[in-house]
Amino acid sequence: MKEENIDVKNILGLKLPTDPRWVNLAEIELEEILTDHAYCEQKAATTCISLIQRYPDRVEMVEELSPIVTEEWGHFRMVLAELKKRNLQLGKQRKDVYVNKLLEFQKKDGSVEDRFLDRLLIMALIEARSCERFKRLSEGLDDEYMRNFYRKFMESEAGHYTLFINLSELYLPKTKVRQRWGQWLKYEKELMESAEVRGDRIH
Repeated sequence: MKEENIDVKNILGLKLPTDPRWVNLAEIELEEILTDHAYCEQKAATTCISLIQRYPDRVEMVEELSPIVTEEWGHFRMVLAELKKRNLQLGKQRKDVYVNKLLEFQKKDGSVEDRFLDRLLIMALIEARSCERFKRLSEGLDDEYMRNFYRKFMESEAGHYTLFINLSELYLPKTKVRQRWGQWLKYEKELMESAEVRGDRIH
């Protein structure tokens, strides 16, 4: 993608960086942040499965997302192993306020293509924000091991973000994708400005 390097350099195109206080809060609540992270990886895998099931005729998308399912589930297992190593517990899955707010912005009417585009772009946005959060952790945590731990996730999520953008542009006009992506970024900025800074959530 032509603009990929620019987007990644500028925090993946996101309009608002994470509040610096978040890293300090996350470090204090390590069990909670790892638990939330584990479920984020699990939900990413199941969402990719859902897209494959819903759009089996999108051959290229099915082929691209199939290995992502495996990768995301592998990430879930990595976080689970980290919890076990530290004698921490995988807590219960909690309501994801961030994702639920994003879902409110999805088009509920309109064409099938419009709804398809929003499903891909919301995934791109979640991956972009996850990558940005992992970047903060990889740079701001005091624990060197955990900094390296999250750097691996950061690098992976950056690739996922671009994949969903590229898939959008494969099936729909680039101008349409970019226009809607801009709307999503604006909405997400407003969401982040009003959100509570919590250390027990990835988002």
